[in-house]
Amino acid sequence: MGESKLGISSKQLKEELSQQKALLLFDLRPKEVFEKSHVEGSVHAVCDTHAKEEIMPKIPKNTKIVLISEPEDIAKETAEMMTLVGLDVSYLEGGFASWDGKISNAHTGKTILPEELAQKFQDVFLLDVRNVDEFSEYRIPGSINIPLEELFDLKTMTKIPKDKEIVTICPHGNRAMIASFALARAGVDSKTLTGGLARWNQVLKAVEIINKPVRIIQVQKVGKGCLSYIIESNGDAIVIDPLYPFEKYSEISRQHGFKIIKVFDTHQHADHVSAARDLANAENAKLYFSKYEGYNVKASFLGDSDEMHFGKTKVRIIHTPGHTPGSLSFVVDEKFVFTGDILFVESIGRPDLRDKADEFAAELYITLHDKLLSLPQDTMVFPTHHGEGVKTVNDAFYSTIGKSKKLPWLDLSKQEFVSRVVSITVPRPMNYRKIISINKGEIELIHSEIPDLEIGPNRCAVDSR
Repeated sequence: MGESKLGISSKQLKEELSQQKALLLFDLRPKEVFEKSHVEGSVHAVCDTHAKEEIMPKIPKNTKIVLISEPEDIAKETAEMMTLVGLDVSYLEGGFASWDGKISNAHTGKTILPEELAQKFQDVFLLDVRNVDEFSEYRIPGSINIPLEELFDLKTMTKIPKDKEIVTICPHGNRAMIASFALARAGVDSKTLTGGLARWNQVLKAVEIINKPVRIIQVQKVGKGCLSYIIESNGDAIVIDPLYPFEKYSEISRQHGFKIIKVFDTHQHADHVSAARDLANAENAKLYFSKYEGYNVKASFLGDSDEMHFGKTKVRIIHTPGHTPGSLSFVVDEKFVFTGDILFVESIGRPDLRDKADEFAAELYITLHDKLLSLPQDTMVFPTHHGEGVKTVNDAFYSTIGKSKKLPWLDLSKQEFVSRVVSITVPRPMNYRKIISINKGEIELIHSEIPDLEIGPNRCAVDSR
């Protein structure tokens, strides 16, 4: 193969391309130079620390890589380095100047931000390139799974539509970027989801549900099914179960011209990191937690039958154990109830996340029948989560007490209820023990870890199937 065993001539490269082998062409020249002219099917690549640590290890071992630079020296040195980690790498002898085959100026390596994807979610083909077992664990609803290795088989391309924008997905964007490279090699245009599933789970969307006599804004964590609320009355606002990034709530308050004065958590969350402390500090607001749950946090604590006022609005506290021992629900103006993880639109809270399923299931039954379902039929129910496939009403997730009475489980006797609920095996939220410890204040939160801690579904409901 020429002067080096790693070198490949222009003629040899054309032959390999014509044979449609599993092949990636990485062009290491400056991006502005690459975009003016490059080998057709090649992609712009940067060989930095991130590429070495995060991207290279994800490249399938049966895939050949050809590096292109001008002059050839950069590609040659990089090829020698990449062979040391077990990759099948060659470099184009004579550099880009030696290439006499097809030329292109098409852009590659395009990305899409999670916030942008949320706005056009229904109009794209979501291509998840993780392994089958990873995909079965959790996924973006509507996404299609084709593992990365299979994208190097041209027969796979028949599964990918030609009339939709394609977005490649993986946990952090590294495998998805390689997938976009493989698609480009086959002449298929695509974009990579920036930050992958970890960043997708951090997108917040605000939906106004009620505007008078109080304003109720539901803030949704789109990728995870978490729900939180801003309730405003006469210029003052409270926030229930705030999520990260907490700055979203400050942004909303500035846009609408009201002030956040109180911040609450309904219970110690197991699926996501509570933003209550950071939001209260940022807004100089008063912080409230349940007095029935142990916190190592400076805050005020609430219990059953406590009442408080803000603006022209009254909030009544109900102790509603069953999901956790200290869960609270908030009744606002006797018209709206914020139920945390006790009562959802489609299901009820699971009682097994604190390893006392029998005891908690019995408490859950009493909470549901004697406390929440005894509220007036037309009381609006606002939960802190929703499951996959739950339909929205005017783009939001909520129900009523009347509709809740028709949910599965709620027509059983107490003995039947406890027996059946504790017999169900549902996977627990990922990282739930560490998340609980952070929310208790037992261990310090490292903010950069939040996306990875929260990756995956919420898994807070009893599976009613």
